[in-house]
Amino acid sequence: MASLPPTLDFAKTEEEICSKWSTESTFKTQDALGVERGDKEYTFYDGPPFATGLPHYGHILAGTIKDVVTRYAVMTGRRVIRRAGWDCHGLPVEYEIDQKLGITHRDQVLEMGVDKYNETCRGIVTRYTKEWERTVTRLGRWVDFENDYKTMDPTFMESVWWVFKELFNKDLVYQGYKVMPFSTACGTPLSNFEAGLNYKDVSDPAVVVSFPVVGMEGVSFVAWTTTPWTLPSNIALCVHPTMEYIQILDKKADKRYILAKSRLGQLFPIMNNKKKWKPKMADELYAIEETFVGSDLAGKKYQPMFDYFVNDEDAGEYFRILSDTYVTDDAGTGIVHQAPAFGEDDYRVCLAHGVIQKGKDLPCPVDSNGMFTEMVPEVKGLHVKKADDTLIALIKDKGRMVHKDQLQHSYPFCWRSDTPLIYKAVPSWFVKVEEIRDKIVENNKKTYWVPNQVKEGRFHSWLTDARDWAVSRNRFWGTPIPIWCSESMDEVVCIGSVDELAELSGVRVTDLHKDVVDEITIPSKKNPGTVLRRVDEVFDCWFESGSMPYAQKHYPFENKESFEDGFPADFIAEGLDQTRGWFYTLMVLSTALFDKPAFKNLIVNGLVLAGDGKKMSKRLKNYPDPNLVIDKYGADALRMYLINSPVVRAESLKFQEPGVLGVVKEVFLPLYNAFRFFSQNLERLEANTGTKFVPSKDKVSAATNPTDVWISAATQGLIKFVHEEMTAYRLYTVMPALVSFVTQLTNWYVRLNRDRLKGLEGGESESEAGLQVMYDVLLDVTILMAPFTPFITEYFYQHLRKLQPSYADAANGGGSSNPVMPGKSDSVHFLTLPAYDDGRLNADAVEAMEALQVIVESGRYVREKRNISLRTPVKCVTVILRNPSANVIESLNGPLKGYILSELNAWDLVIVPKEEEHEWVTLSLTPNFNLLGRKLGKKMKDFKTHVTSMSHADAVACLENGGLDFEGLTISAEDELVSKLAFSKEGEHWESTSTPEGDVVVAVDCTQDEAILSAGRSRELINAIQQLRKAAGLDLSDAVEVFFEESAGINVVESAVSNNTNLFEAKFQGAIPVPKKFAPSWSVVLRSDSADIGGSKVEVSICRPAVAGRCGLSDEVGYFLSTLEPSNLDGSALSITVDGKDISLSQGEDFWVNTVAKLRATKAISWLE
Repeated sequence: MASLPPTLDFAKTEEEICSKWSTESTFKTQDALGVERGDKEYTFYDGPPFATGLPHYGHILAGTIKDVVTRYAVMTGRRVIRRAGWDCHGLPVEYEIDQKLGITHRDQVLEMGVDKYNETCRGIVTRYTKEWERTVTRLGRWVDFENDYKTMDPTFMESVWWVFKELFNKDLVYQGYKVMPFSTACGTPLSNFEAGLNYKDVSDPAVVVSFPVVGMEGVSFVAWTTTPWTLPSNIALCVHPTMEYIQILDKKADKRYILAKSRLGQLFPIMNNKKKWKPKMADELYAIEETFVGSDLAGKKYQPMFDYFVNDEDAGEYFRILSDTYVTDDAGTGIVHQAPAFGEDDYRVCLAHGVIQKGKDLPCPVDSNGMFTEMVPEVKGLHVKKADDTLIALIKDKGRMVHKDQLQHSYPFCWRSDTPLIYKAVPSWFVKVEEIRDKIVENNKKTYWVPNQVKEGRFHSWLTDARDWAVSRNRFWGTPIPIWCSESMDEVVCIGSVDELAELSGVRVTDLHKDVVDEITIPSKKNPGTVLRRVDEVFDCWFESGSMPYAQKHYPFENKESFEDGFPADFIAEGLDQTRGWFYTLMVLSTALFDKPAFKNLIVNGLVLAGDGKKMSKRLKNYPDPNLVIDKYGADALRMYLINSPVVRAESLKFQEPGVLGVVKEVFLPLYNAFRFFSQNLERLEANTGTKFVPSKDKVSAATNPTDVWISAATQGLIKFVHEEMTAYRLYTVMPALVSFVTQLTNWYVRLNRDRLKGLEGGESESEAGLQVMYDVLLDVTILMAPFTPFITEYFYQHLRKLQPSYADAANGGGSSNPVMPGKSDSVHFLTLPAYDDGRLNADAVEAMEALQVIVESGRYVREKRNISLRTPVKCVTVILRNPSANVIESLNGPLKGYILSELNAWDLVIVPKEEEHEWVTLSLTPNFNLLGRKLGKKMKDFKTHVTSMSHADAVACLENGGLDFEGLTISAEDELVSKLAFSKEGEHWESTSTPEGDVVVAVDCTQDEAILSAGRSRELINAIQQLRKAAGLDLSDAVEVFFEESAGINVVESAVSNNTNLFEAKFQGAIPVPKKFAPSWSVVLRSDSADIGGSKVEVSICRPAVAGRCGLSDEVGYFLSTLEPSNLDGSALSITVDGKDISLSQGEDFWVNTVAKLRATKAISWLE
């Protein structure tokens, strides 16, 4: 295995891997291997996106979640068909075409020709599919684009017809006249769940207007509305039958009004101000003259606001008071104005009271574009939302305006055109959702959601209140509703297939779009000689996406067995907004068809917002281009940033580009450096031993080093955890665990074992033992992370696999099986994820290491408090642990002690025995107020005094007894008391800290004497040398000589070196620093710099190893020695001819392998003897 380069361009490397995958058809091979192995299918449904725009972070997030889960499924022995799909029909496409062609009215489409219009739509639906494919592929998501499905494919559309006919045959379809959310920009009704997709806070006029009572001179009903534009269509008023109403005299206006008694504040706003309103002020504002209940008012007539509909055929029933319990006193006046063409309750109440008749036209002066018609000439051609001011002025002129205000409220907008919706009565085709609502709720209970609160909360609430679904749209580009009927609707035929249409009409078609099938008629069976024609509407595109499980397979016309075997789907995933979208339509249709949920498992992601917390906007450009982010940091970094955030548990994420950079810096760079460190030392080990490294599971299992045992156990624990959590679809717990493990590996294992792995501690046998463990861990982690970060793991794996004995055979086409990596192993994504080894789950080793880390981190914190550099040793670290296990004590006092001393640069470590802890710490108890507040009530104060005044011994006894009794109440030590250790040893030389939980105290003896300071200077010199080596670009195996030069009369460094020669000799392969004056004149300086050591400026140089000669040698001999390579000297004498004279040079008398050897032999420096 060759050493890795010093740096890695992650993004460029990913592009190279992408190219490799493409060239080698890696994705197809992975799928083929699943077929070859006979893996059981894992069914996954991918909700079809619109390809009329480019993918954004919401798509990338959902796509990454889908990719992670399906990759995991494949790597745990399942076969997953991952087929791309495209939503091609509906408002998104038509709206874009209308904008492009300047179409504002339905008649313009008819003039253009539906065939031409639809062809124009067809031309843009796949406009961005190549860009989608490029982005999705670059993200590392494996999806089959070659065998994609489109909702405009005839096979897909035919299955949609089948779905609808099944519902029709089950009597779950009807045509109704219903008030629906209506998009005036798109000229079509929307379903209730579509109306819920895009709410915005807006300011609308809120007016109170009067309706004079017929037969009660000078008295008016008053009604409140936030839609003044509906007042021209008013034909009734509604009160609550049992609510109390009053007739008042408005003293300032000198007018009499009738309204709900509880709603006086609507007329007199000061009554709503609790600080300013005083009951005695009422006499100045109004006088109550009469009291009624709502039923007393029912039937009374009033004078209409406008006379636009006074001559209607049914006008005799108009302009009277109705009663219904939907009226509330939450807002308004308790009297609601009724415009049945624009309100769902209005329509229902007016129909129930005979004000309007079913099947008859409604008073509706607004067209499908939201414009007023000639019925209201004053605002003809104005959009309803722009007509408010004109109508308010007309009302004022009539003297009917009582009060005008502005109301801030949440209002539904069209999810596609982003324009305000209105509610409008339109004829539609409906699915009877309410009839099967209980079944839908029950089927939802059979599904598993992450997070569960979305299922139990938001989605459940939506289902329990679900209403009949309007599935028709008055548009052109969509799957036509397959109903042919007579003009009188007395004969209705629903078509469920192309064959059925051909059989009944005699016409066989290959395209099912409106412009084709609208030309087809079906001979009437009831009335021979007449024909049935298709209804005008097309399907809501949500009906198509809800039919996707069946239509993508052309069920039931093809793939019947494979569909039924894989239904319901094992997994789906989309954003939180789909609780009222795709998740809902899937559930409705699957329940209606099969009384089953459409899926078993679901991950809901939250919204990705701009960095300022606002919605991402192309217009505002408030977010970075996803492709640029990928090009800069790599797809793996973006994937990990997204799935290691709250957004995978349905919370919002404010996208921050520095967060993606943070993944590179905090995860990938440390991991890459660990891999590189491994490869460097592997290369060194093989060079030094002359033996090829062969991975061995037996050697890993036989490891005895405590950190080897720990990292192996931690790896097995990680594997077990990942499998448990991925089986439960909890990505939000998996990613933090993987990131944490990378930190454990790179920041703890590698750091603790750096010298050992280099062969500097314990020799090459210990190095090889550690590298065996490190290889095993790196391989497991690489495979385990593959579903999450497919690129970097492929890169690492391609290097790691070269160490396998079977690699050469595989490279030569032998295809031999791999003992460590079962199955075909050309890619990490062909492998099976490792299963955890229960025998290596060493809980004791993990617990001991956790204690070590707490001690080390606490000790470093204490050093920072006292401003003691880590290079300066401390005399002693004392640790007090609350209830440690015997294993932890044994490990900390035994095999882990050296690691702690090294990490804290301490000379001694003391783990205080339990029987002596009272000499070092005090145990204190405090109440857990959250749990005890209700239990103790007023006794809490006395109880707090009682427990906080306990002695150390009493507190210990309380915990050991499991709690205490207080005034007849049992207080549990486990959860109702909070315990904490505090350092109590006296002496200024002590500095301490305790963990937040209060169960560990670490104290450091901060005494500083000359021996301590000298050792610290040695560490500072070592650091300076290492920096020079790094600047010179030296590898670990590159030997150097070190020289230093201090100012005259100062020997701070020389003193430090003289006291710590063993430290330098072990650290730098015998290269003990010596004064520069002893350096051979021919030494080649590789790097030199000044360093501040112990307050003294010191010049430090690293030189290429050079042979050293005795004093007095001639220049010719000196030149000869400078040409020698020290590593080639074997102790033999050397000969040289100078001026014709042969000279013999003896190693050990005339020359030495290096300067340190010379100084030792000649005793030139006493501390080197």
